[in-house]
Amino acid sequence: MDKPREFCGVMGVFGHPQAPELAYLGLFALQHRGQESAGIVSADGTELHHARGMGLVADVFKDQSRFQKLQGNAAIGHVRYSTSGSSTHDNIQPLVVRTKDGPLAVGHNGNLTNARELHEEMEKLGAIFQTGCDSEVFVHFIARSNGATLADRVADACKRVRGAYSLVFLSPTEMVVARDPHGFKPLCLGRRGEKYVVASETCALDIIDAQYERDIEPGEILTISAKGLASQRFAEPELHHCIFELIYFSRPDSKIFGTSVDKVRRKMGKILAEESPADADIVIAIPDSSNTSAIGYASRSGLKYEIGLIRNHYIGRTFINPSPFMRGFHSRIKFNPVEGVLKDRRVVVVDDSIVRGTTMKKLVNTLRKAGAKEVHIRIASPPVKWPCFFGMDFPTRRELIGAWCDVNEIRDYLGVDSIAYLSVEGMHRATQETPAHYCDACFTGNYPLPLKSPEQLSQLAEPDREWARAELEKVLKSIE
Repeated sequence: MDKPREFCGVMGVFGHPQAPELAYLGLFALQHRGQESAGIVSADGTELHHARGMGLVADVFKDQSRFQKLQGNAAIGHVRYSTSGSSTHDNIQPLVVRTKDGPLAVGHNGNLTNARELHEEMEKLGAIFQTGCDSEVFVHFIARSNGATLADRVADACKRVRGAYSLVFLSPTEMVVARDPHGFKPLCLGRRGEKYVVASETCALDIIDAQYERDIEPGEILTISAKGLASQRFAEPELHHCIFELIYFSRPDSKIFGTSVDKVRRKMGKILAEESPADADIVIAIPDSSNTSAIGYASRSGLKYEIGLIRNHYIGRTFINPSPFMRGFHSRIKFNPVEGVLKDRRVVVVDDSIVRGTTMKKLVNTLRKAGAKEVHIRIASPPVKWPCFFGMDFPTRRELIGAWCDVNEIRDYLGVDSIAYLSVEGMHRATQETPAHYCDACFTGNYPLPLKSPEQLSQLAEPDREWARAELEKVLKSIE
């Protein structure tokens, strides 16, 4: 089974006459969380209606007549993260199914670690799966549950699965949202007037003038209906928030896990400057996710912050492009150097992370060609050394440059004058919480949940340095 990791954005609006339109606007704010497909499902009290397609939100809903079929005063929306081998129409969310209790739609952000064994278990019982999404596992368990309410049936499903999930369900008459007991992925509740809204990030609330109320609690199921709100708990919380949400994926203007993303990233930049100062003239960011970290680094180091790279905002995130060739192609056209800023200057380049190293190597060459006298790389996170099984599409260990190269080897490979990473301790200090509240497995290998499948264990194998180096060279040649 070629199962995609579901790193996505979800949105829900209940009780508003323009619910589909508000969900549409919210998806624009969440577009950074997924650029492969988008969809909206609405409810009119009797039936569900849907409009979905491949591409960006603006592309999928370019034909405004699609909103005519989205009837009702409740709606959920979804933007999907692109992963290798999963770019098919069948995987577009929200999924819409018919159960014994009526039509049901679901949008999911996260990744289940026991999805394979659950698939095999249900297939032996005669279940037929139509997609490669973890979300369908929930639907099958809900359909088999004898729970009295949709929330009870969702609770039964949640008790069977392990891993990361922030879920939004829509029936013709109610919306049910759920979050895994570890709180891996963000999910918040807002209010627009007297109407309720849920979203992956608070920036989606801002765009529709909704007020942030609170986060959906880990292990909580919340029912939103004409009767108002009803909360129930299906598990006690054991917090392991995904720290990479704060480092890279969430928007800096969002508040997630009870803290400001912008504030944390600035603090990471400041601590990085304390731990790894550089004898340089200016500080620049690799826009956009590194902007605030670079500002923090410049502020603490006393160096001048400059805009040395201009980002083409019509190009999507290179990190979430599945093809190595296209990642390299995008890195060429996504950033353009400002020669007048860089020429004859000693430059500190702040980035949020290095995964494979191919994009950074191309950017270093770009900076050298623009006349930078020295290039010093500073990364506002520790080296990524381990794959993620909870939603981030990090590759196997042998593809992660931080897993098989030490810092000096990475410096030589990138062709820079120096490179330094934020320490694990510094990263956690920036969050102002104890390390136990965050999942940092991609940096430390300390996974909060057991990994059992042969597929998972194979991804944890010690990388073959020679093989990894040869594969990296192949990628570089393919993008030159």
